[in-house]
Amino acid sequence: MTTRAELHRRQSLRAVRLLDQVPRPVLAVAGLHLLYAMLIVPAGSLGYDAKVSLFAFLSAMTLWAGTRLPAGYVALTLVLFIILMKAGEPELLYQSMAEPVVWLMIGAFVIGEAFTRSGLADRMTHAALRRFGKKGSLVNALTGLLFATSFFIPSTSGRAALARPVLNRLGSRFSARERQVLSVLAPAVILMSTSATLLGAGSHLIGIGLLETAAGQSISFVRWLIWGVPFAAAATWITVLAIRLTMWPKAETKTIVREEDPEAAPIPETMSPPEKRTLVLISLMLIGWMTDGLHGYGIAFVTMAGAAVAMVPRYGILTFKEGIRSVSWNLILFVAAATALGTALIDTGVVKVAEEKLSGLLLAAGQAPEWLLVLALAAVTVTSHLYITSHTTRAVVLVPTLILTARSIGADPAAAVFLGLVGMNYCLTMPVSSKALLLFYEEGDHSFSAKDLAKLSSLLAPAYIALMVLFYFTYWKWTGLGL
Repeated sequence: MTTRAELHRRQSLRAVRLLDQVPRPVLAVAGLHLLYAMLIVPAGSLGYDAKVSLFAFLSAMTLWAGTRLPAGYVALTLVLFIILMKAGEPELLYQSMAEPVVWLMIGAFVIGEAFTRSGLADRMTHAALRRFGKKGSLVNALTGLLFATSFFIPSTSGRAALARPVLNRLGSRFSARERQVLSVLAPAVILMSTSATLLGAGSHLIGIGLLETAAGQSISFVRWLIWGVPFAAAATWITVLAIRLTMWPKAETKTIVREEDPEAAPIPETMSPPEKRTLVLISLMLIGWMTDGLHGYGIAFVTMAGAAVAMVPRYGILTFKEGIRSVSWNLILFVAAATALGTALIDTGVVKVAEEKLSGLLLAAGQAPEWLLVLALAAVTVTSHLYITSHTTRAVVLVPTLILTARSIGADPAAAVFLGLVGMNYCLTMPVSSKALLLFYEEGDHSFSAKDLAKLSSLLAPAYIALMVLFYFTYWKWTGLGL
Protein backbone atom coordinates (compact mmCIF):
# COMPACT_ATOMS: atom_id res chain seq x y z
CA MET A 1 0.00 0.00 0.00
CA THR A 2 1.39 3.41 -1.05
CA THR A 3 1.80 5.84 1.83
CA ARG A 4 0.92 9.53 1.56
CA ALA A 5 4.61 10.45 1.84
CA GLU A 6 5.50 8.08 -1.01
CA LEU A 7 2.71 9.52 -3.16
CA HIS A 8 3.92 13.05 -2.47
CA ARG A 9 7.47 12.06 -3.38
CA ARG A 10 6.34 10.57 -6.71
CA GLN A 11 4.35 13.68 -7.54
CA SER A 12 7.38 15.85 -6.76
CA LEU A 13 9.60 13.72 -9.01
CA ARG A 14 7.02 13.94 -11.80
CA ALA A 15 6.92 17.72 -11.47
CA VAL A 16 10.73 17.90 -11.58
CA ARG A 17 10.79 15.76 -14.76
CA LEU A 18 8.23 18.03 -16.40
CA LEU A 19 10.29 21.10 -15.49
CA ASP A 20 13.40 19.46 -16.94
CA GLN A 21 11.59 19.10 -20.27
CA VAL A 22 10.85 22.83 -20.43
CA PRO A 23 13.63 24.80 -22.20
CA ARG A 24 15.72 26.97 -19.89
CA PRO A 25 14.96 30.22 -21.77
CA VAL A 26 11.22 29.61 -21.32
CA LEU A 27 11.71 29.07 -17.59
CA ALA A 28 13.80 32.24 -17.36
CA VAL A 29 11.18 34.34 -19.17
CA ALA A 30 8.38 32.86 -17.04
CA GLY A 31 10.40 33.54 -13.90
CA LEU A 32 10.93 37.17 -14.87
CA HIS A 33 7.20 37.63 -15.48
CA LEU A 34 6.45 36.16 -12.06
CA LEU A 35 8.99 38.55 -10.53
CA TYR A 36 7.38 41.52 -12.32
CA ALA A 37 3.97 40.54 -10.94
CA MET A 38 5.34 40.17 -7.40
CA LEU A 39 6.92 43.62 -7.55
CA ILE A 40 4.09 45.48 -9.32
CA VAL A 41 0.96 44.09 -7.61
CA PRO A 42 1.83 45.36 -4.10
CA ALA A 43 2.90 48.81 -5.37
CA GLY A 44 0.54 51.19 -3.59
CA SER A 45 1.58 54.23 -5.60
CA LEU A 46 0.21 52.76 -8.83
CA GLY A 47 -3.43 52.38 -9.79
CA TYR A 48 -4.84 49.27 -11.49
CA ASP A 49 -4.49 50.68 -15.02
CA ALA A 50 -0.90 51.73 -14.34
CA LYS A 51 0.03 48.30 -12.93
CA VAL A 52 -1.30 46.47 -15.97
CA SER A 53 0.40 48.89 -18.38
CA LEU A 54 3.74 48.63 -16.58
CA PHE A 55 3.54 44.82 -16.51
CA ALA A 56 2.77 44.79 -20.25
CA PHE A 57 5.69 47.11 -21.01
CA LEU A 58 8.16 45.05 -18.95
CA SER A 59 6.82 41.89 -20.55
CA ALA A 60 7.38 43.39 -24.00
CA MET A 61 10.98 44.31 -23.20
CA THR A 62 11.64 40.79 -21.87
CA LEU A 63 10.11 39.04 -24.88
CA TRP A 64 11.86 41.34 -27.36
CA ALA A 65 15.26 40.82 -25.78
CA GLY A 66 14.98 37.19 -24.65
CA THR A 67 12.93 35.35 -27.28
CA ARG A 68 12.65 34.98 -31.03
CA LEU A 69 8.98 35.91 -31.14
CA PRO A 70 8.21 38.53 -33.83
CA ALA A 71 8.54 41.96 -32.23
CA GLY A 72 5.36 43.21 -33.90
CA TYR A 73 3.35 40.25 -32.64
CA VAL A 74 4.62 40.77 -29.08
CA ALA A 75 3.73 44.46 -29.09
CA LEU A 76 0.30 43.86 -30.64
CA THR A 77 -0.71 41.08 -28.22
CA LEU A 78 0.35 43.12 -25.20
CA VAL A 79 -1.70 46.11 -26.34
CA LEU A 80 -4.63 43.69 -26.64
CA PHE A 81 -3.77 42.39 -23.15
CA ILE A 82 -4.04 45.91 -21.72
CA ILE A 83 -7.45 46.37 -23.33
CA LEU A 84 -8.73 42.91 -22.29
CA MET A 85 -7.70 43.62 -18.70
CA LYS A 86 -9.82 46.80 -18.81
CA ALA A 87 -6.73 48.95 -18.25
CA GLY A 88 -7.26 50.81 -21.52
CA GLU A 89 -9.95 51.51 -24.07
CA PRO A 90 -10.02 49.84 -27.52
CA GLU A 91 -9.13 53.26 -28.94
CA LEU A 92 -5.61 52.65 -27.66
CA LEU A 93 -5.25 50.07 -30.44
CA TYR A 94 -7.17 51.94 -33.11
CA GLN A 95 -5.43 55.27 -32.58
CA SER A 96 -2.01 53.65 -32.72
CA MET A 97 -2.41 53.38 -36.50
CA ALA A 98 -3.24 57.08 -36.64
CA GLU A 99 0.22 58.11 -35.42
CA PRO A 100 2.07 60.31 -37.96
CA VAL A 101 5.15 58.11 -37.66
CA VAL A 102 3.18 55.12 -38.99
CA TRP A 103 2.09 56.92 -42.14
CA LEU A 104 5.50 58.48 -42.61
CA MET A 105 7.08 55.03 -42.66
CA ILE A 106 4.47 53.64 -45.07
CA GLY A 107 5.11 56.48 -47.50
CA ALA A 108 8.88 56.18 -47.11
CA PHE A 109 8.83 52.49 -48.03
CA VAL A 110 6.83 53.26 -51.18
CA ILE A 111 9.23 56.04 -52.20
CA GLY A 112 12.20 53.76 -51.62
CA GLU A 113 10.65 51.10 -53.85
CA ALA A 114 9.96 53.68 -56.56
CA PHE A 115 13.58 54.84 -56.37
CA THR A 116 14.74 51.26 -57.00
CA ARG A 117 12.15 50.16 -59.59
CA SER A 118 12.52 53.26 -61.75
CA GLY A 119 16.14 52.39 -62.48
CA LEU A 120 17.41 55.59 -60.88
CA ALA A 121 19.27 53.61 -58.23
CA ASP A 122 21.16 51.64 -60.91
CA ARG A 123 21.96 54.81 -62.82
CA MET A 124 23.34 56.51 -59.70
CA THR A 125 25.46 53.44 -58.98
CA HIS A 126 26.84 53.34 -62.51
CA ALA A 127 27.55 57.08 -62.55
CA ALA A 128 29.30 56.98 -59.20
CA LEU A 129 31.54 53.99 -59.97
CA ARG A 130 32.30 53.93 -63.70
CA ARG A 131 35.09 56.56 -63.71
CA PHE A 132 37.32 54.88 -61.13
CA GLY A 133 40.09 52.55 -62.21
CA LYS A 134 41.85 51.91 -58.91
CA LYS A 135 40.49 49.97 -56.03
CA GLY A 136 41.08 52.69 -53.45
CA SER A 137 39.16 55.25 -55.51
CA LEU A 138 36.41 52.76 -56.21
CA VAL A 139 35.99 52.03 -52.50
CA ASN A 140 35.72 55.76 -51.80
CA ALA A 141 33.09 56.14 -54.52
CA LEU A 142 31.14 53.17 -53.15
CA THR A 143 31.26 54.75 -49.69
CA GLY A 144 29.89 58.03 -51.02
CA LEU A 145 27.12 56.24 -52.90
CA LEU A 146 26.03 54.24 -49.84
CA PHE A 147 26.14 57.39 -47.71
CA ALA A 148 23.88 59.17 -50.20
CA THR A 149 21.23 56.44 -50.08
CA SER A 150 20.44 57.39 -46.46
CA PHE A 151 18.63 60.44 -47.86
CA PHE A 152 16.35 58.40 -50.11
CA ILE A 153 15.78 54.96 -48.57
CA PRO A 154 14.36 54.97 -45.02
CA SER A 155 15.43 51.47 -43.99
CA THR A 156 18.96 50.24 -43.23
CA SER A 157 17.98 46.77 -44.43
CA GLY A 158 16.52 48.34 -47.58
CA ARG A 159 19.78 50.15 -48.27
CA ALA A 160 21.68 46.92 -47.64
CA ALA A 161 19.42 45.09 -50.08
CA LEU A 162 20.22 47.77 -52.67
CA ALA A 163 23.97 47.57 -51.99
CA ARG A 164 24.21 43.80 -52.32
CA PRO A 165 23.70 43.63 -56.12
CA VAL A 166 26.11 46.56 -56.49
CA LEU A 167 28.84 44.58 -54.72
CA ASN A 168 27.99 41.49 -56.76
CA ARG A 169 28.41 43.57 -59.91
CA LEU A 170 31.84 44.72 -58.74
CA GLY A 171 32.89 41.30 -57.49
CA SER A 172 35.17 40.40 -60.41
CA ARG A 173 37.32 43.48 -59.72
CA PHE A 174 38.43 42.35 -56.26
CA SER A 175 40.19 39.40 -54.69
CA ALA A 176 38.40 36.96 -52.37
CA ARG A 177 39.77 38.65 -49.23
CA GLU A 178 38.87 42.09 -50.55
CA ARG A 179 35.30 40.95 -51.19
CA GLN A 180 35.15 39.79 -47.57
CA VAL A 181 36.28 43.24 -46.42
CA LEU A 182 33.71 44.91 -48.69
CA SER A 183 31.01 42.73 -47.14
CA VAL A 184 31.88 44.43 -43.83
CA LEU A 185 32.44 47.89 -45.25
CA ALA A 186 29.08 48.14 -47.02
CA PRO A 187 26.80 47.50 -44.00
CA ALA A 188 29.17 49.48 -41.74
CA VAL A 189 28.84 52.56 -43.97
CA ILE A 190 25.08 52.06 -44.18
CA LEU A 191 24.79 51.96 -40.39
CA MET A 192 27.17 54.85 -39.73
CA SER A 193 25.43 57.09 -42.25
CA THR A 194 22.05 56.47 -40.61
CA SER A 195 22.44 59.52 -38.35
CA ALA A 196 22.62 61.87 -41.34
CA THR A 197 18.88 62.29 -41.79
CA LEU A 198 15.63 62.00 -39.89
CA LEU A 199 14.47 59.40 -42.41
CA GLY A 200 17.64 57.32 -42.03
CA ALA A 201 16.04 54.74 -39.72
CA GLY A 202 12.66 53.83 -38.31
CA SER A 203 14.08 54.31 -34.80
CA HIS A 204 14.45 58.04 -35.53
CA LEU A 205 10.77 58.30 -36.39
CA ILE A 206 9.76 56.31 -33.32
CA GLY A 207 11.93 58.49 -31.10
CA ILE A 208 10.51 61.72 -32.50
CA GLY A 209 6.98 60.36 -32.14
CA LEU A 210 7.58 59.55 -28.47
CA LEU A 211 9.21 62.95 -27.97
CA GLU A 212 6.15 64.70 -29.39
CA THR A 213 3.78 62.60 -27.27
CA ALA A 214 5.65 62.80 -23.96
CA ALA A 215 7.32 66.22 -24.09
CA GLY A 216 5.44 68.19 -26.75
CA GLN A 217 8.71 68.84 -28.62
CA SER A 218 10.07 67.75 -31.98
CA ILE A 219 13.15 67.93 -34.20
CA SER A 220 12.55 69.24 -37.71
CA PHE A 221 13.93 67.62 -40.84
CA VAL A 222 16.30 70.54 -41.47
CA ARG A 223 17.50 70.70 -37.85
CA TRP A 224 18.32 67.00 -37.96
CA LEU A 225 20.26 67.52 -41.20
CA ILE A 226 22.31 70.32 -39.61
CA TRP A 227 23.17 68.17 -36.60
CA GLY A 228 23.34 64.78 -38.27
CA VAL A 229 25.15 65.12 -41.61
CA PRO A 230 28.56 66.29 -40.28
CA PHE A 231 28.57 63.70 -37.52
CA ALA A 232 27.52 60.88 -39.85
CA ALA A 233 30.20 61.92 -42.36
CA ALA A 234 32.89 61.93 -39.65
CA ALA A 235 31.76 58.58 -38.23
CA THR A 236 31.68 57.05 -41.73
CA TRP A 237 35.16 58.35 -42.56
CA ILE A 238 36.60 56.94 -39.31
CA THR A 239 34.90 53.59 -39.96
CA VAL A 240 36.22 53.27 -43.53
CA LEU A 241 39.70 54.30 -42.39
CA ALA A 242 39.67 51.69 -39.60
CA ILE A 243 38.50 48.95 -41.98
CA ARG A 244 41.11 49.79 -44.61
CA LEU A 245 43.94 49.98 -42.06
CA THR A 246 43.07 46.80 -40.15
CA MET A 247 41.42 44.48 -42.69
CA TRP A 248 42.27 45.50 -46.27
CA PRO A 249 45.12 43.50 -47.90
CA LYS A 250 48.02 45.96 -47.98
CA ALA A 251 49.69 44.64 -51.13
CA GLU A 252 46.54 44.97 -53.25
CA THR A 253 45.33 48.44 -52.32
CA LYS A 254 46.59 50.18 -55.50
CA THR A 255 46.05 47.38 -57.97
CA ILE A 256 44.29 48.47 -61.16
CA VAL A 257 40.82 47.01 -61.27
CA ARG A 258 39.49 45.06 -64.22
CA GLU A 259 36.78 46.29 -66.51
CA GLU A 260 33.13 45.63 -65.80
CA ASP A 261 31.55 42.35 -66.78
CA PRO A 262 30.60 42.70 -70.47
CA GLU A 263 27.51 40.60 -69.83
CA ALA A 264 26.14 43.13 -67.33
CA ALA A 265 23.04 44.99 -68.49
CA PRO A 266 24.08 48.33 -70.02
CA ILE A 267 22.76 51.61 -68.58
CA PRO A 268 20.97 53.73 -71.23
CA GLU A 269 22.64 57.08 -71.94
CA THR A 270 19.41 59.04 -71.53
CA MET A 271 17.14 58.84 -68.52
CA SER A 272 13.90 56.96 -68.97
CA PRO A 273 10.55 58.64 -68.21
CA PRO A 274 10.18 56.72 -64.89
CA GLU A 275 13.65 57.86 -63.85
CA LYS A 276 12.85 61.47 -64.66
CA ARG A 277 9.56 61.34 -62.79
CA THR A 278 11.28 59.77 -59.77
CA LEU A 279 14.00 62.41 -59.75
CA VAL A 280 11.46 65.23 -59.93
CA LEU A 281 9.28 63.63 -57.25
CA ILE A 282 12.18 63.13 -54.81
CA SER A 283 13.37 66.69 -55.41
CA LEU A 284 9.91 68.09 -54.66
CA MET A 285 9.64 65.92 -51.56
CA LEU A 286 13.01 67.12 -50.27
CA ILE A 287 11.76 70.69 -50.67
CA GLY A 288 8.56 69.77 -48.87
CA TRP A 289 10.45 68.14 -45.98
CA MET A 290 12.77 71.10 -45.57
CA THR A 291 9.95 73.66 -45.59
CA ASP A 292 7.44 71.82 -43.37
CA GLY A 293 7.62 74.72 -40.90
CA LEU A 294 6.36 77.08 -43.62
CA HIS A 295 3.52 75.12 -45.21
CA GLY A 296 2.49 73.34 -41.99
CA TYR A 297 1.59 69.96 -43.50
CA GLY A 298 4.30 68.00 -41.72
CA ILE A 299 6.83 65.45 -42.94
CA ALA A 300 4.42 62.50 -42.73
CA PHE A 301 1.79 64.16 -44.96
CA VAL A 302 4.41 65.24 -47.52
CA THR A 303 5.79 61.69 -47.64
CA MET A 304 2.36 60.10 -48.10
CA ALA A 305 1.48 62.67 -50.77
CA GLY A 306 4.69 61.75 -52.62
CA ALA A 307 3.87 58.05 -52.28
CA ALA A 308 0.39 58.64 -53.71
CA VAL A 309 1.88 60.49 -56.69
CA ALA A 310 4.37 57.64 -57.24
CA MET A 311 1.45 55.19 -57.51
CA VAL A 312 -0.82 57.23 -59.81
CA PRO A 313 -2.41 54.77 -62.30
CA ARG A 314 -0.79 54.77 -65.76
CA TYR A 315 1.42 57.80 -65.04
CA GLY A 316 3.07 56.70 -61.80
CA ILE A 317 6.39 54.99 -61.20
CA LEU A 318 4.90 51.79 -59.79
CA THR A 319 1.44 50.32 -59.37
CA PHE A 320 -0.59 50.56 -56.19
CA LYS A 321 -0.16 46.82 -55.55
CA GLU A 322 3.61 47.07 -55.98
CA GLY A 323 3.76 50.00 -53.61
CA ILE A 324 1.70 48.25 -50.95
CA ARG A 325 3.81 45.09 -51.25
CA SER A 326 6.98 47.12 -50.69
CA VAL A 327 5.84 48.17 -47.20
CA SER A 328 7.29 46.16 -44.31
CA TRP A 329 3.95 45.64 -42.56
CA ASN A 330 5.43 43.69 -39.68
CA LEU A 331 7.59 46.75 -38.91
CA ILE A 332 4.61 49.08 -39.31
CA LEU A 333 2.51 47.04 -36.85
CA PHE A 334 5.44 46.90 -34.46
CA VAL A 335 5.89 50.67 -34.53
CA ALA A 336 2.17 51.31 -34.04
CA ALA A 337 1.74 48.82 -31.19
CA ALA A 338 5.00 49.78 -29.48
CA THR A 339 4.00 53.44 -29.60
CA ALA A 340 0.67 52.48 -28.03
CA LEU A 341 2.52 50.73 -25.18
CA GLY A 342 4.51 53.92 -24.55
CA THR A 343 1.33 56.00 -24.68
CA ALA A 344 -0.29 53.71 -22.11
CA LEU A 345 2.60 54.32 -19.71
CA ILE A 346 2.10 58.06 -20.01
CA ASP A 347 -1.71 58.07 -19.88
CA THR A 348 -1.93 55.80 -16.83
CA GLY A 349 0.59 57.84 -14.82
CA VAL A 350 3.45 55.31 -14.73
CA VAL A 351 5.92 57.88 -16.06
CA LYS A 352 4.84 60.47 -13.50
CA VAL A 353 5.19 58.02 -10.59
CA ALA A 354 8.61 56.89 -11.85
CA GLU A 355 9.70 60.50 -12.05
CA GLU A 356 8.67 61.05 -8.42
CA LYS A 357 10.36 57.85 -7.21
CA LEU A 358 13.60 58.62 -9.02
CA SER A 359 13.67 62.29 -8.12
CA GLY A 360 16.56 61.91 -5.64
CA LEU A 361 18.74 59.93 -8.03
CA LEU A 362 17.91 62.24 -10.93
CA LEU A 363 18.66 65.29 -8.81
CA ALA A 364 22.14 63.86 -8.18
CA ALA A 365 22.51 63.28 -11.92
CA GLY A 366 21.51 66.89 -12.55
CA GLN A 367 24.36 68.04 -10.33
CA ALA A 368 26.93 65.94 -12.20
CA PRO A 369 29.30 67.69 -14.63
CA GLU A 370 27.94 68.08 -18.14
CA TRP A 371 30.78 66.08 -19.66
CA LEU A 372 29.96 63.16 -17.40
CA LEU A 373 26.28 63.25 -18.37
CA VAL A 374 27.13 63.26 -22.08
CA LEU A 375 29.70 60.50 -21.66
CA ALA A 376 27.27 58.33 -19.68
CA LEU A 377 24.47 58.88 -22.20
CA ALA A 378 26.78 58.00 -25.10
CA ALA A 379 28.17 54.91 -23.38
CA VAL A 380 24.75 53.54 -22.43
CA THR A 381 23.15 54.07 -25.84
CA VAL A 382 26.15 52.89 -27.89
CA THR A 383 26.40 49.64 -25.89
CA SER A 384 22.61 49.09 -25.86
CA HIS A 385 22.84 46.96 -29.03
CA LEU A 386 24.61 44.29 -26.99
CA TYR A 387 21.51 43.50 -24.93
CA ILE A 388 18.70 44.83 -27.18
CA THR A 389 19.44 43.56 -30.67
CA SER A 390 16.53 45.21 -32.48
CA HIS A 391 17.22 48.80 -33.58
CA THR A 392 13.60 49.88 -33.30
CA THR A 393 13.17 48.09 -29.97
CA ARG A 394 16.08 50.05 -28.53
CA ALA A 395 14.28 53.27 -29.37
CA VAL A 396 11.00 52.10 -27.82
CA VAL A 397 12.73 50.99 -24.62
CA LEU A 398 15.29 53.77 -24.12
CA VAL A 399 13.71 56.95 -25.50
CA PRO A 400 11.00 57.20 -22.78
CA THR A 401 13.74 56.83 -20.15
CA LEU A 402 15.81 59.57 -21.79
CA ILE A 403 12.82 61.90 -21.88
CA LEU A 404 11.98 61.16 -18.24
CA THR A 405 15.57 61.74 -17.11
CA ALA A 406 15.95 64.96 -19.11
CA ARG A 407 12.72 66.46 -17.78
CA SER A 408 13.60 65.52 -14.21
CA ILE A 409 17.06 67.14 -14.21
CA GLY A 410 15.96 70.21 -16.15
CA ALA A 411 17.70 69.20 -19.39
CA ASP A 412 16.31 69.55 -22.91
CA PRO A 413 14.40 66.34 -23.83
CA ALA A 414 14.90 66.96 -27.57
CA ALA A 415 18.68 67.12 -27.15
CA ALA A 416 18.67 63.96 -25.01
CA VAL A 417 16.57 62.08 -27.58
CA PHE A 418 18.78 63.16 -30.48
CA LEU A 419 21.96 62.13 -28.69
CA GLY A 420 20.34 58.86 -27.62
CA LEU A 421 19.18 57.98 -31.13
CA VAL A 422 22.62 58.75 -32.56
CA GLY A 423 24.18 56.47 -29.94
CA MET A 424 21.67 53.69 -30.69
CA ASN A 425 22.63 53.81 -34.36
CA TYR A 426 25.90 52.09 -33.49
CA CYS A 427 25.41 48.32 -33.82
CA LEU A 428 28.54 46.77 -35.32
CA THR A 429 29.62 44.25 -32.68
CA MET A 430 27.62 41.16 -33.69
CA PRO A 431 25.93 40.06 -36.93
CA VAL A 432 22.57 39.84 -35.12
CA SER A 433 22.88 43.49 -34.09
CA SER A 434 21.46 44.65 -37.42
CA LYS A 435 19.51 43.25 -40.37
CA ALA A 436 21.94 45.11 -42.66
CA LEU A 437 24.81 43.06 -41.23
CA LEU A 438 22.87 39.81 -41.50
CA LEU A 439 22.15 40.41 -45.19
CA PHE A 440 25.90 40.35 -45.89
CA TYR A 441 26.87 37.86 -43.18
CA GLU A 442 24.76 35.18 -44.85
CA GLU A 443 26.28 35.68 -48.28
CA GLY A 444 28.53 32.60 -48.11
CA ASP A 445 32.27 32.27 -48.82
CA HIS A 446 32.81 35.96 -49.56
CA SER A 447 31.23 37.15 -46.32
CA PHE A 448 32.93 38.44 -43.19
CA SER A 449 33.24 36.42 -39.99
CA ALA A 450 31.83 37.27 -36.57
CA LYS A 451 35.41 37.46 -35.32
CA ASP A 452 36.23 40.16 -37.93
CA LEU A 453 33.25 42.18 -36.79
CA ALA A 454 34.02 41.89 -33.06
CA LYS A 455 37.63 42.91 -33.64
CA LEU A 456 36.56 45.94 -35.66
CA SER A 457 33.98 46.97 -33.07
CA SER A 458 36.55 46.85 -30.27
CA LEU A 459 38.22 49.79 -32.02
CA LEU A 460 35.19 51.60 -33.38
CA ALA A 461 32.88 51.58 -30.32
CA PRO A 462 35.25 53.67 -28.13
CA ALA A 463 36.00 55.92 -31.10
CA TYR A 464 32.27 56.44 -31.73
CA ILE A 465 31.65 57.40 -28.08
CA ALA A 466 34.61 59.79 -28.14
CA LEU A 467 33.34 61.31 -31.40
CA MET A 468 29.91 61.93 -29.85
CA VAL A 469 31.46 63.71 -26.86
CA LEU A 470 33.76 65.74 -29.13
CA PHE A 471 30.89 66.80 -31.41
CA TYR A 472 28.71 67.71 -28.43
CA PHE A 473 31.21 70.18 -26.99
CA THR A 474 32.16 71.64 -30.38
CA TYR A 475 29.92 71.58 -33.45
CA TRP A 476 26.66 70.61 -31.77
CA LYS A 477 27.07 73.24 -29.07
CA TRP A 478 27.83 75.86 -31.73
CA THR A 479 24.65 74.96 -33.63
CA GLY A 480 22.31 75.09 -30.62
CA LEU A 481 22.27 71.51 -29.33
CA GLY A 482 22.72 71.32 -25.58
CA LEU A 483 21.41 69.51 -22.55
